[in-house]
Amino acid sequence: MARKRKRVIVVGAGPGGLTSAMLLSHGGYDVTVFEKRDKVGGRNEPITGEGYTFDTGPTFLMMKFILDEVFNETGRKSEDYLDFTLLDPMYKLIFNDKELTIYPDHEKTKKELARVFPGQERFYDEFLQKEKNRFDHMYPCLKKDYCSRTAFFRPIFIKALRWLSLNKSLFSRLGDYFDQDDLRLSFTFQSKYLGMSPWDCPGAFTIIPYVEHAFSIYHVKGGLSKISEAMAQVVEEEGGTILLNTPVKRILVEDGNAVGVELENGQEERADAVIVNADFCHAMNVLFDPGDLKKHHPSKIEKKRLSCSTFMLYLGLDKLYGSLPHHTIVFSDDYKTYVNDIFESYRLNEDVSFYIRNASVTDETIAPHGKSNIYVLVPIANMKSGVDWEKEKLRFRDLVVDIIKKKTPLSDIDKHIEYEKIITPADWEDEYGVFKGATFNLSHDLWQMLYFRPHNRFEDVGCCYIVGGGTHPGSGLPTIYESAHISADLLKKDMPL
Repeated sequence: MARKRKRVIVVGAGPGGLTSAMLLSHGGYDVTVFEKRDKVGGRNEPITGEGYTFDTGPTFLMMKFILDEVFNETGRKSEDYLDFTLLDPMYKLIFNDKELTIYPDHEKTKKELARVFPGQERFYDEFLQKEKNRFDHMYPCLKKDYCSRTAFFRPIFIKALRWLSLNKSLFSRLGDYFDQDDLRLSFTFQSKYLGMSPWDCPGAFTIIPYVEHAFSIYHVKGGLSKISEAMAQVVEEEGGTILLNTPVKRILVEDGNAVGVELENGQEERADAVIVNADFCHAMNVLFDPGDLKKHHPSKIEKKRLSCSTFMLYLGLDKLYGSLPHHTIVFSDDYKTYVNDIFESYRLNEDVSFYIRNASVTDETIAPHGKSNIYVLVPIANMKSGVDWEKEKLRFRDLVVDIIKKKTPLSDIDKHIEYEKIITPADWEDEYGVFKGATFNLSHDLWQMLYFRPHNRFEDVGCCYIVGGGTHPGSGLPTIYESAHISADLLKKDMPL
């Protein structure tokens, strides 16, 4: 008689849940993914309407080699499922009095630095070399689990210690290379991926701008949401099951171990292990009985340091804007005050900085012919701000559109909008299950990283694993894929077939 396969339930079909489901299905586990929404992807799902397709969240595909590794581990090539385009230029940065374009070709970037910041270009090679050393030492550490303090005694971590820059912020660390503030900001705006201020973000995260410059940025034809759809296809090819429109009410816990889930319809599904891909803080408040939690009891979750939120505009325009690059970041007039209002004052500052993706210049499939698909992200305070977004969202929307008109080539954008969707911090919380609307999950300060971040093998409940931005190694598509890889490996180790 054949031995029954071990069953694994995955709660949520976001990037982390789908990655773990891919790896475990290929590894011979009986995998079922329960997703509350009507499509896969979570914050990586598509938004569609009137012929337009927008990515809900992530739009930068960095460290493509991590995605390639996931597909390779299942015996596949990512290129057989997805159509990648290397972006050239990678992005444009717009300041009050200058514009800087970053290219995948380092020599072109150096020439651009010389044009905009004369004399500073000579430090660019030093940045690339020293940050390569940091990356080479730190990246292997990010691929390991930190479920035990003994992880800090691994030889690879000890060798990496000197590269952590524990006494410096990201902004001050960039000062070791560049002495002009706007140029430093050109290499530190990436801290938004972590939901942190560059003045508070740990200096070790200089590896983020480094990986952009070293490994470039890619677009996926049809949008980055196609990655989740491709992963779902692989899960099903490997015999796994994905059930949409099937919300999980709670994790079933018996004798301290996860034994399955109860669905919203009252049905119970049993399993040998449960992987949680919901927003971490939301899951601690909603998916577990409070009595099952100690370290991550809801009362303790309230004290966690959270990332910022985002105000989102998804605009379909009946005009093609070829003068705006694929990615553009526009800085506010007083960027430091703006950032302080997000992370310290929780004040809604009207001098906003924002990011625009004009993917129609690269991809003709995401908008009707001759039209533009415009994605706008404005970092703002999470719901701790107390802002009433029902009252503020249209006023703030008009403010953002006016600034776009003034600071970008989209000077007549308001006359060409034929499709529009808004997501506010309140929407992130209410519709997407994001705790306090903190889009980038838990903050990535030193006391919420590595061992001090929620563990991939969940501490409070046995036979339970966490994937996504709320666990190690953190937010962002590449690190979320790594979190799933780590959690899947732990599960295989704990429950070998």
